Amino acid sequence: MSPQLLFMQALNGLQYGILLFLLAAGLTLVFGIMSFINLAHGALYMMGAYFAAATFSHTGSFTLAIVVGLGGAMLLGVVLDRFGFYRLYPRAHLDQVLATFGVMLFCNEAVRMIWGSAPVFMSLPDALSSTVMVLDTPYPLYRLLIILVGLLVALGLYLLIERTRIGMLIRAGASNRGMVAALGVNIGWLNTFIFALGAGLAGLGGAMVGPILSVQPGMGDSILIMTLVVIVIGGIGSIRGAFLGALVVGLVDTLGRTVVPTVLSQSLAQELASTLGAAISSLAVYVLMVVVLAVKPEGLFPVKKR
Repeated sequence: MSPQLLFMQALNGLQYGILLFLLAAGLTLVFGIMSFINLAHGALYMMGAYFAAATFSHTGSFTLAIVVGLGGAMLLGVVLDRFGFYRLYPRAHLDQVLATFGVMLFCNEAVRMIWGSAPVFMSLPDALSSTVMVLDTPYPLYRLLIILVGLLVALGLYLLIERTRIGMLIRAGASNRGMVAALGVNIGWLNTFIFALGAGLAGLGGAMVGPILSVQPGMGDSILIMTLVVIVIGGIGSIRGAFLGALVVGLVDTLGRTVVPTVLSQSLAQELASTLGAAISSLAVYVLMVVVLAVKPEGLFPVKKR
């Protein structure tokens, strides 16, 4: 394998990891702070993609499509929280799993009824369709833009959680919800803000991935599984853990699908190497999770109670 191809796959792994982070950041906040298991998070990612695709097809504005994808997912998150999910916060995790799984199925069927079962495609504007040279390697400009947006989101979340008053309330609520409520803070609306923020990040991820992948019903189901792996590896409730865990998972998954078949092809037939390599690569992320949990059961960067 040439160094140029390896570098390009590493960039692809970084871009995939950034996409996973956009989902994992919101999910780990909701799970770690509110102790709420939201299996509908993948559906919010899907809805963001559909909102963006529908806006783009009607207006032709890519920027507006991204904004509507993010804002639409946030608004949907507020509606879901205030009209149903908030009643599940004190309930058992099994109740949360069943309810949010039902919402996920409902959203999948809703998009089939509205947009049909056929994939929907978004095209990139000419300004973002070009390639740029990264260390003498041509790479799509739009994928670099996804990486940049993810890094800016990570920085923004860090500043929000660590440097603002609302971030202080979020951290305090994670440690002692009763005390924060006794001080006059409306915990219900704080939870709604956290849930809407997570939904918006999922919608942003779906909107930005629309031009790369086809937008179709159920597209959030498979990436939800990988997102859960990310937050388990990184540490539940940790933004830093979600970020680093997503990058590790993205690189392991992408490089594994390239490197493993190449290594096996040196001693096995090409067809067998490709089949076996794909199977091993698919397991690599889960093997990594098992190893991490065996060494650090709370994840790489568990949240410290203050």
